[in-house]
Amino acid sequence: MSQVTKNGFTSPYVELDRPAWAALRAATPLSLTEDELAELRGTADPTSLAEVRDIYLPLSRLLNLYVGATRQRHAAVRGFLGEDDQPTPFVIGIAGSVAVGKSTIARLLRALLAQWPDHPHVELVSTDNFLYPNAVLAERELMHRKGFPESFDRRALVRFVSRIKAGVPSVDIPVYSHLAYDIVPGAAQTVYRPDILVVEGINVLQPPSAGRLAVADFFDFSLYVDAKREHIRSWYLERFEALRRTRFEDPRSYFHNMATLADDAAAREFAERTWRTINEVNLVHNIAPTRGRATLVLYKGEDHRVRRVRLRKT
Repeated sequence: MSQVTKNGFTSPYVELDRPAWAALRAATPLSLTEDELAELRGTADPTSLAEVRDIYLPLSRLLNLYVGATRQRHAAVRGFLGEDDQPTPFVIGIAGSVAVGKSTIARLLRALLAQWPDHPHVELVSTDNFLYPNAVLAERELMHRKGFPESFDRRALVRFVSRIKAGVPSVDIPVYSHLAYDIVPGAAQTVYRPDILVVEGINVLQPPSAGRLAVADFFDFSLYVDAKREHIRSWYLERFEALRRTRFEDPRSYFHNMATLADDAAAREFAERTWRTINEVNLVHNIAPTRGRATLVLYKGEDHRVRRVRLRKT
């Protein structure tokens, strides 16, 4: 464990290597099975039960402590105001690049947090549900910037999280299909008032515009998943090849033509170009600059295993 310093000043962060972080699991039990983990892993994601034990069980324990402390603080405020003692939903934000593994982490945390007795109802929402429909993006000439901050209906996202935070019993939100690569017309996901809401998305830690709220303003805890850019690029290309052999083979897939290409080199060039002109640009200019706003940062190595953790103590 080491105290982070910068320019000779003590930082509010502490860094822990993998063994030091894993030891903080204490007696938190590992109840996930290999089959259950397989259901939670994303395409080409190698997360193992050992990774769950060493990294995500300590994180689950820390979050459980945060939930308890936050509830006590909210109860004190409600008592001061003379209001009914109704717990406020705890909101967690998870950010990071495309292909860094944040969706797997979000599903894992949802499963692990739901096993704690004090907050069994955990909801997970991806910000992909708040992308503008392709027709809108095309009209605004933003299809080549899909995933950039301006491609999301940020007002709708903020409105959704603020309503959950306010204790609204249920909220309907749009549904995004990765198969169709678009918002599903007329479909809705109903989010019932949770004990914990996990919000996962590449740009969830974006700062607010002047005079406006950002979705991160409603987070009680935020997590950034980090790795070297060249490693994320490799993971993205590996995932693309895996999708070519699976999801893209479905004739309904927006990228079905990638599965039917006889020229593997042409498909790889498409993936390389997409990474270089869209995903890498978004990472460098929009996603990575928000890392410093996170409560906790997970640093992954080339094999997807977390090597160290940085935690904000204050």
